[in-house]
Amino acid sequence: MGVRTAVVLAAGEGTRLHPLTRNRPKPMLPAANRPVLAYVFDALIDAGIEQIHVVVGYKRDRVQEYFGHSYRNVPLSYHVQEKQLGSGHALLQVQEAVTESMIVVNGDRAIEPGIVKDVMDAYEQYGTATLAVLERDHPNRYGTVVLDGGRIQQLVEKPDVAMSRLINAGVYAFDASIFDAIDQTPREDGELALTATIARLIDEGTVVRGVRTEGMWVDATFPWDLLHMNRELLARGRVEEPNRNGEVWIAESALVHEDATLVGPVVIGPDCVIGPGSVIGPNVALGRNVTIGANATIEQSVIDADTRVGPGSILIDTVTGQDVHLGASTIVPGGPADVRINAQIYQDEDLGAVFADRVRAEGAVSVAPGTLVGPKAHLHTGVRISGYIVEGAEVMR
Repeated sequence: MGVRTAVVLAAGEGTRLHPLTRNRPKPMLPAANRPVLAYVFDALIDAGIEQIHVVVGYKRDRVQEYFGHSYRNVPLSYHVQEKQLGSGHALLQVQEAVTESMIVVNGDRAIEPGIVKDVMDAYEQYGTATLAVLERDHPNRYGTVVLDGGRIQQLVEKPDVAMSRLINAGVYAFDASIFDAIDQTPREDGELALTATIARLIDEGTVVRGVRTEGMWVDATFPWDLLHMNRELLARGRVEEPNRNGEVWIAESALVHEDATLVGPVVIGPDCVIGPGSVIGPNVALGRNVTIGANATIEQSVIDADTRVGPGSILIDTVTGQDVHLGASTIVPGGPADVRINAQIYQDEDLGAVFADRVRAEGAVSVAPGTLVGPKAHLHTGVRISGYIVEGAEVMR
């Protein structure tokens, strides 16, 4: 029998996704109206996995309450990483529960089942540690892989200069000996990375295979990644709501005014209300119970549950958290923009704005491209904002 057990690493906070992760872990952020973690589970189950162990940590209640103890009739077991001390440390949390061979995946990437299946097949054929390898245009953002035939010669995490166009896709197959290998790996800056263990094994002469694969693979590292992920999922029709017309999906309980225009691909969640004259799409996901006022325009955006967008507003390249209220004529013109994340500036990213949970904006608020607004911020009428607005801020003219 082949590999039937998987471990999903979903304990991280996602600091580079702040302020969206202030109240939930990054695997629970939405794309195409479902948490990213749901697409991970789907890929595993569609590839033949029959038992999933989930390592949780930061805001773990959000994961456990949403999914419960099974998903699509596959059992889910939870294991807690109390402190986020790296992916290797996270995997060690399942050591007592998993004694057989396993697939290990990150919980913040939407992937196709074919990628998982390719790793499973290679592992079952060769019986040695295996990881998925993808070709990407900007490999230095990820772990770069140097491959010789099917054997990995080098694995370098986020190199300064890309050594090849091949990256580590974060989909692995191991037997239980990986736990001892992690235990024997020195910590770096107090953390224990799974990639550090793999790199050490390679350096010591252990055969680690890389299987070249392809298909959808989208990670959620930065806020603009959610927009990219949303586009990819909509393009592939990875949507639960009923299809109404080509690339338009609308929940049965949604109310769309006959004078509204939907430009696919677009998904409208349950209990949404779309006002007359509004133009929604392309590449827009409206979560549950979203209300869009008359004559509003929303493009290339992810609008999360319970959000209200006032009449005459324009939102482009926008991500909202939950329970966000944007008053009439809120204007977000879209990217590209230079976005400051922690201490680093990322240039020319397609991000209009992020509004975290429970932001309140009064009418006629103008937002510069690349603006991040923290939870519970209050933006008064007519203000112009840019940069980073801290949690709970009162912004007045």
